[in-house]
This record gives sequence, C-alpha cells and structure tokens, in this order.
Amino acid sequence: MTSELILASASASRQMLMRNAGLIFSSIPAEIDERAIDARLEAEGATPETIALELAKAKAIAVSRLHPDAFVIGSDQTMSLGTRIYHKAKDMAKAHSNLLSLSGKTHRLNCGIAIAKNGEILWSAVSIAKMTVRDLSDDFVSRYLEKVGSQVLSSVGAYQLEGEGIQLFDSIEGDYFTVLGLPLLPLLAQLRELKLIDG
Repeated sequence: MTSELILASASASRQMLMRNAGLIFSSIPAEIDERAIDARLEAEGATPETIALELAKAKAIAVSRLHPDAFVIGSDQTMSLGTRIYHKAKDMAKAHSNLLSLSGKTHRLNCGIAIAKNGEILWSAVSIAKMTVRDLSDDFVSRYLEKVGSQVLSSVGAYQLEGEGIQLFDSIEGDYFTVLGLPLLPLLAQLRELKLIDG
C-alpha cells in the first residue's frame, strides 16, 4: 500500500472480504442518514441500481471529507423485485412476508461501490446479482426463521447466503462478493489502476 485506504463501513462482511483479499485498511463508518437519501431518491423515481450507487458515493464522500488524503471506499446494496425495493424487515412477521413474496421469483441485489479522495468521487460502479428463490411453503419459512433467529433482520433479504440462507435458493447468477455487499473484483482492478496495490 502506498496511500491510506479507508472502508466507509462498519459491515463485518465487507471488512472480512477486504482483509481476506490482503488489503490493509481502516474502517470508519460514514455518518449519513441513509434512509433519508434512500427515501428522496425513491420519491424521485430513481432505479434500485442508482440508489445503491448514490448511497455508496455518499458514504465515500462523507468519510473522504474528514480524511482528504486517504482513498475512501463506499459500498451499499439495494434489493429489488421488479419495481419493488425491499428494506430490512422491522420484525420477524415482516421477514416472513418478505420471504414469501420472493418465493418462486428472481430478485436482484444491486451493489454500488465508489472510491473518493479529497471529497470527490474518483471511480464508481454497480454490480448486480440475480437471485432465484425456490418455491417456499409458509410452514418452511416459519421453520427457517425460527432456526436462524433474529439475525436475519440485519439483512435486507432476511437471509445470509453464507449461512443457512443458501437453502432458500434454486440458482444465483452473479458475483458471490456482490451478494455479500462488496463487488471485490472490480474494486481490486481499480485499486491496481490507481497503483494502490501491487499489480
């Protein structure tokens, strides 16, 4: 590493992905009102992909303004089924209804990523994974949620793919890292382009 690298996130999975890739970085969560930005963009008719990208940029810029000499990575994810945008379930009953609404259908995880320096975006991209949920019975969803517990409320889809959530799916099209919330391959390519990691 030739310059300081900051991940504008407290996400344990994003930090794990970056550490596992051999990146040296610090983690500083962005102090932004994500839901206010989200709501404004939805009201303006923004696509789920645009919302994910704008949230990623907002995170990167917010931390970059506080640490102008560092390269700051922001990332965010939206989940959509057609025109419907999903948010984290407030309780287990909502998680249950959300999972049933995904049954037998293909939804999208839209993951935005951005790099900022001096409060300016240097690069940004969106990566999409298509997730096909198998036909789920009401009883199965109840048993699944009882088994995995309230940790599913921390995930927009009410599943963790790296855990028992994998049992909900028939097929997945796209990058595993995108599913976990950080499009690692395009990020690494850009870090090499910026001469921040060994190429």
